[in-house]
Amino acid sequence: MHQELIQQSCACDPSPDHFLSYLENCADFGQTTRIDKTDGIACYTNEFWTAKQRQGNRIHEISYRACFKPQLPSFFIQRLTRPGDIVYDPFMGRGTTLIEAALQGRIPYGNDTNPLSKALVEPRLNPPSLTEISQRLGEIPWNRFQEIENEDLLVFYHPQTLTKLEGLRNWLFERSRSGDLELVDKWIRMVAINRLSGHSPGFFSVYTLPPNQAATVKNQARINEKKNQSPPLRDVAAIIEKKSRRLLSSARRPVAKQSFLLTESSHRTAQIAESSVALTVTSPPFLNIVNYETDNWLRCWFLGIDPKSVKIAQIGNIDRWEAFIAKSLKELARVTHSGGYIAFEVGEVRRRSVRLEHNVISAGEGLALEPIAVIINQQDFTKTANIWGVSNNTGGTNTNRIVLFKRR
Repeated sequence: MHQELIQQSCACDPSPDHFLSYLENCADFGQTTRIDKTDGIACYTNEFWTAKQRQGNRIHEISYRACFKPQLPSFFIQRLTRPGDIVYDPFMGRGTTLIEAALQGRIPYGNDTNPLSKALVEPRLNPPSLTEISQRLGEIPWNRFQEIENEDLLVFYHPQTLTKLEGLRNWLFERSRSGDLELVDKWIRMVAINRLSGHSPGFFSVYTLPPNQAATVKNQARINEKKNQSPPLRDVAAIIEKKSRRLLSSARRPVAKQSFLLTESSHRTAQIAESSVALTVTSPPFLNIVNYETDNWLRCWFLGIDPKSVKIAQIGNIDRWEAFIAKSLKELARVTHSGGYIAFEVGEVRRRSVRLEHNVISAGEGLALEPIAVIINQQDFTKTANIWGVSNNTGGTNTNRIVLFKRR
């Protein structure tokens, strides 16, 4: 109850003094805040939100590489906006910021240069009912397509599973071309994208890499040989329905009466009105940490997207990365209203030898943005951290590091 009252109080007063006072005095998880200086800016280190897994709404449980936990955008949305405000993410990925904004009665705006992102986000902002999903799954002509179009994919799928997947894919293409693609169809497509490959019977595929790291055909053949495995028959419709039940099992569901999604470069979003955004919570592509094109090739196949055509920033040089961030911040300064905020999250990379918050602060120089805090959420990572080779607080991406700007 005490924490709920704090959140309500902060939501009613999104002033910088009130927020910084909260950071200074926060002891919600039994620690006291350490205050240092970073480039002359107050730096607050504490555990500001939980490190526990599965504490967010289950609607978030869509796999996407390098995504932050919902507790991160929730922390800022609760304290720096009011209901009805526009909350934006120019690198929306799986849509964590947007989903949290919708859950909290804000207006979600999002952008990502990867069209896969919009397919993952849009149907979860206003999800259909389980009854609608079940009914539509029963209407899909699963057996209409019998011939396999892409035999290379047999390293992942049983022949009958693949015919059903290709049939679903072609049926969705037909509905899209005819203008008949409805929200429930987009939901089914979204869930199917998320179940294409994985390492349990809850996925369409044989045992393979996690769903956000698709193996190549050649590497999957090696995995099959090494494990002496062949793709088992999967019930595509049953898997989609089961995952849908999981995603919609939380008590609250997003209801975004308004939303706006773009597929543009982060610095070219002229469709967003000037001075319209109250808060941006985002995390940009890091320094060559993730190869989104390679990871998402199978999902792009299902959507009919050429992954080579997706111009995702993958920058290895720190000076070029800072220049890229500067262009993005310039556009964020344009769309953010006076008194609004930008929470720009970066992780630790290269075993803490690169602290990207310094570059973010530098990138904002000369803009109508005042850096008012660096916020470091110190925590013990669990579950997926081992994929990144992370030992808790010794290397890799061990903390969320956020530069908070205020629009002058």
